[in-house]
Amino acid sequence: MRDADGAVVGAYLAYYSQQPVDGRLERFCNLGAWCVLPDHRAQGVRLLTRLLGQEGYHFTDFSPSGNVVELNRRLKFVDLDTTTDLLANAPLPARPGAAQVSADPDTLLGSLSPDELALYRDHRRAAAARHLVVRTPREHCYVVFRRDTRKRVRAFGSVLHVSNPELFRAEAGRVATHLLTRHGIAATLVERRVSGGPLRRATALSRPRPKMFRSPSLAPEQVHYLYSELTCLAW
Repeated sequence: MRDADGAVVGAYLAYYSQQPVDGRLERFCNLGAWCVLPDHRAQGVRLLTRLLGQEGYHFTDFSPSGNVVELNRRLKFVDLDTTTDLLANAPLPARPGAAQVSADPDTLLGSLSPDELALYRDHRRAAAARHLVVRTPREHCYVVFRRDTRKRVRAFGSVLHVSNPELFRAEAGRVATHLLTRHGIAATLVERRVSGGPLRRATALSRPRPKMFRSPSLAPEQVHYLYSELTCLAW
């Protein structure tokens, strides 16, 4: 957005992607940072309405704050269920037959399915995305997480994607051990819509952060956190 003299006085960052949904490609616009100079705040909503005026897109907002949440609701955004478990990371002893957790690129490339490999290759250089594979002799789970700051403490890991929710829930303790010992992350945050259910020995947050979407056709379970600012922007 520019003023009468042509100076930039506002901007709304957006991330665009095409994502497979039930065998078809759908177009997404993920809303990111929204910044307007104080003297022009009254006109700032025009940036959002211009974005939402684009036809053929599903819109997501995974970090709305303050008054943006209520504004989004007035603009027909729907709240996702972000019920979140907090798991304190603690080291588990190694034992024969235990699931193995690895961030080694060669191990990932040799373990993932073709669909998982496509996701991995799309996100392997994303600034905030970190990648793991959990393996047992019979199955595996591809995990994408980011490092997060809560209350000015950068000691949290937020899980954004799991390809095998049942295995992830069963082996969440092993993932937590890896995050603690390899990344110095003290606690893991996992939304139940990502993990498929509650985690053992975890505590549900009393006030999980809101996430929202607006779509003419998609259900909440068809919306995920890849291809968004959560994977592209570290904070």
